Amino acid sequence: MSGVALTLAKKRARAAGFGTNANANKYLNQDYEALRSQCLSSGQLFCDPAFPAAPESLGFKELGANSYKMKGVQWKRPGELCSKPQFISGGATKTDICQGALGDCWLLAAIASLTTNSDVLGRVVPSNQDFGSGYAGIFHFQFWQFGEWVDVVIDDRLPVKDGKLLFVHSEEGNEFWSALLEKAYAKVNGCYEALSGGSTSEGFEDFTGGIAESYELRKAPANIFQIIQKALECGSLLGCSIDITSAADSEAITRQKLVKGHAYSLTGAVEVHYHGGLEKLVRMRNPWGQVEWTGAWSDGSPEWNSVDPSERPNANAEDGEFWMSFSEFMQQYSRIEICTLTPDAITGDSVKPWSVCNYSSTWRRGSTAGGCRNNPNTFWMNPQFVIKLNEEDDDPNDNETGCSLVVGLIQKNRRRLRKDGEDMHTIGYAIYEFRGKTDVHLDKNFFLTHAQKARSETFINLREVSTRFKLLPGEYLVVPSTFEPNKDGDFCLRVFSEKQTETHLNCCFQETVSDSEVDANFVALFKKLAGSDMMISAVELRLILNKIIAKRTDIKTDSFSLNTCRVLVNLMDVSSTVQLNGSFLQSPYFCCLLQDIYKKNDLDHSGNISTTELRMALKEAGFSLNDAIFQLLVARYADSDLTIDFDDFVACLMRLELMFPCDCSVSLPVAKHTIKARNITAIKTEPPCQN
Repeated sequence: MSGVALTLAKKRARAAGFGTNANANKYLNQDYEALRSQCLSSGQLFCDPAFPAAPESLGFKELGANSYKMKGVQWKRPGELCSKPQFISGGATKTDICQGALGDCWLLAAIASLTTNSDVLGRVVPSNQDFGSGYAGIFHFQFWQFGEWVDVVIDDRLPVKDGKLLFVHSEEGNEFWSALLEKAYAKVNGCYEALSGGSTSEGFEDFTGGIAESYELRKAPANIFQIIQKALECGSLLGCSIDITSAADSEAITRQKLVKGHAYSLTGAVEVHYHGGLEKLVRMRNPWGQVEWTGAWSDGSPEWNSVDPSERPNANAEDGEFWMSFSEFMQQYSRIEICTLTPDAITGDSVKPWSVCNYSSTWRRGSTAGGCRNNPNTFWMNPQFVIKLNEEDDDPNDNETGCSLVVGLIQKNRRRLRKDGEDMHTIGYAIYEFRGKTDVHLDKNFFLTHAQKARSETFINLREVSTRFKLLPGEYLVVPSTFEPNKDGDFCLRVFSEKQTETHLNCCFQETVSDSEVDANFVALFKKLAGSDMMISAVELRLILNKIIAKRTDIKTDSFSLNTCRVLVNLMDVSSTVQLNGSFLQSPYFCCLLQDIYKKNDLDHSGNISTTELRMALKEAGFSLNDAIFQLLVARYADSDLTIDFDDFVACLMRLELMFPCDCSVSLPVAKHTIKARNITAIKTEPPCQN
């Protein structure tokens, strides 16, 4: 199935309810129930061919097959590690999540936060899984992946070294839900090593479908404690960390046992009566399952003796969880991440969910990867999205009027590319106030004459950039981009707003142009070859075109191919003779091809046109193309230096005309013709032409 057809199929599936948490898509088309039934029938434990118990599933560099760290690693099922393995025993708790030999504390902090919200946990970890009578060596988990939920199947063979689980494990050693969850997440991302290093917000979002915000604590708003409390009450997931100043600081332990460059979960925020006043406290958890804060309000510290027992939490176990004063938290930690849940993840009536809009698109080198505003000639080529904000917030305690929204830009599947030497792009977006047609892709002139209204806080090489805004009602244009142009990537743009919004992709050009006169040399050659019947074949047409173009020093071409000429003949032949008659001379497209359009859009007078210039040339030719189709044209017709010579330009236009014919007959013998703009948003399934 082609990329466009696949996109359309996914849209139809989403409209039918597929891809929701309740009806998740089957990752790699693996059906958990069907595979489990097959295993039970055959009496064989499941072995996953899509994520085998092999070195490639572990990693590619530090965890690669030749790494000393991987020497002696075996794959064993839970029943081989303990006599009575349990999937979950006594409910999922934070002590089930202890970090192993993988730098994925960011992920484990997110998993630990799941245990504080049983509803959210149940969406990720489906029930009715265990090692009992129905055990078949197969388990499954569900993750949100860039706009849709996927159900991921794994076998329960886990990497083991020296008789112990190599990666995440439970404190008791006999619960395996967290280790299996980590394996399923590694499968989605390509291998275990792909999980090394990251932001807690990434795990938050993949476990909830929510959107994460990050606050630098040194610049946090005055009401940050109330924001934290409200977030916890809403079931949001929270994580925090301490910045490092050098590589040597990574996971360095401070004098009071806080770990730098390490992801913590924030699981509670309360006020207790203390010495006649109220003391703000926050509860933290280290995913290591140990190494706890030893300062004021730590486990067993004397401050607790001055708190009434009814307000005193259990704070003595060495389980990685501890309390500290909020003021100390603000001094010690650098940032906090809060993941707001989507409406479908909220089951209670006490929380008013925000509206969510979600749109996927792509950056493609030469066509829709225009780079940031530092590149004024190509920035306009990036995908453009219109957001309509209709209603202001209704919070009576807020003195600032406007519409609250969080705009998040996620780059897709970049972890999977790490083994190929790639990583995250540097990404961001700009927002413009916009009035006019909402189905017109704005060109360079708009961005040269309009200042941005708002923007992401920074361009950064994280999976997601998200920022909270408050804008007046109206229409706004969001332009997401990589920092540098010509960076290929897929992305997802999401808008969370307090009120209902409308979001859609800007994809069209609407314009009409007229032909110029037919080239006199072409007419003369045509009449000479055609003879008295005024008919020519594809071979004769090729001869004519190449003779004409050979005389042009201002237009570059590799010469017309016979296939391109056959397409021209098939397009213009209305008599089924596989030849062209004199009416062909008046073809509106041919007039355009042999005259101004190509030359007019060769802005640097190089003799060929760039992919940027191609989009403008197609605009003049009357084609309204969305980004996906333009990407396909560039991939098919552009050379490696992102230029299109004249014969390929002809072939490109002929291909479009075959697929999306004008309402008027192209063979009408008229001296002048207006090319009608065609709003093209999908490619038909005709076989492609060959050049």
